[in-house]
Amino acid sequence: MIDVKQITEMQRECVVRWHGQEVDNAHQGLLGVACTQHGFNFRLWHQEDIARSPEAGDVEIAQVKRAIDGLNQQRNDWIERIDDVISERLTDLGIGPDFGAPLNTETPGSCIDRLSIMSLRLYHLDEQLQRDDVNAEHVERVEQKLAICMLQHEDLAASLSQLLDDIFTGRKRHKTYRQCKMYNDPTLNPQMYRAGQVRKAG
Repeated sequence: MIDVKQITEMQRECVVRWHGQEVDNAHQGLLGVACTQHGFNFRLWHQEDIARSPEAGDVEIAQVKRAIDGLNQQRNDWIERIDDVISERLTDLGIGPDFGAPLNTETPGSCIDRLSIMSLRLYHLDEQLQRDDVNAEHVERVEQKLAICMLQHEDLAASLSQLLDDIFTGRKRHKTYRQCKMYNDPTLNPQMYRAGQVRKAG
């Protein structure tokens, strides 16, 4: 089976560590794949902050927007990779779904992605509580949000554990949800392939 607690602890530990050093990954197997995916969410989070800065100029925002697009593509690619690894593990173990077993609306990879984002949210909400330039109203509002997010993180982790148990006992089917993103594909995004046609014509 897959240890959800190990995944969530990795995500929390990495968020803390990566705020003091470059993004790294010392993990192997599924945990290593989840860590790589988590790293894209970490970078994406901070690029999104920059994009919303009132001091960011047009050139910087354009650069950040392109960075966000690339990171989001990689984030989604690695969600699929997580689910592929789970499929490979099921095959290796000879586990298949029971006849008529339902398919869940969310894959384990998508759930792990949501836990990754939640770990970032929890870290940054806690960071807000450490500020010395805010009033009591700000602190109270952040504490309320933090309590909600902690509960949601707990609920999501428990739901993922149940889903994985259902998958590895055959009660639910597992398959990778292919997101088929189009915006970064130069053959599918009309703004990209038309620009290429104009350059060739010129």
